Amino acid sequence: MSEDDRTVARERVIESMEQSAEVYGLSRSAGRIYGVLYFSEEPRSIPELVEETGYAKSTISNVTRTLTRIGLVHRRSSEGGGRRVHYAAERELWFSLQDVFQQYVQREIQTTLRAIQRAEAQLPDDGPPEAARIEELRRTYEDFQEIVTLASEFTAAELRDALESYDR
Repeated sequence: MSEDDRTVARERVIESMEQSAEVYGLSRSAGRIYGVLYFSEEPRSIPELVEETGYAKSTISNVTRTLTRIGLVHRRSSEGGGRRVHYAAERELWFSLQDVFQQYVQREIQTTLRAIQRAEAQLPDDGPPEAARIEELRRTYEDFQEIVTLASEFTAAELRDALESYDR
């Protein structure tokens, strides 16, 4: 594989990370910065990230602070005790995704379930056609909630082992 092929493949993955970041409520710049750090062999400083991404220093600073807070990036001190901070990507993404499940997905599911339950309580007892659809939706969201809870409590390997041992 040529250097150009590797660069194209790397850029394709980083662009995907930009899109994924938006899905999880982060900026595209967060996805790009995470992607650059993910592929970096060594932790990078803010000036190095500015040079590689073309983003302003303030953008890099804000994004690295956010990514550090949610656990996707780790701050590293400079070797030799220098003042410059470097950043490295968390490569064990399962634990970070579990946090996202708990913070964002679980919250959305709970909000929707509350709204569905309120709607069910407002319906008359004579069973209008909407009642069956709302009940079906509630059951689906309760299943989502259970799946997210399981995904948040177990490692990927534990979930995979459980699924593989399940007899259909």
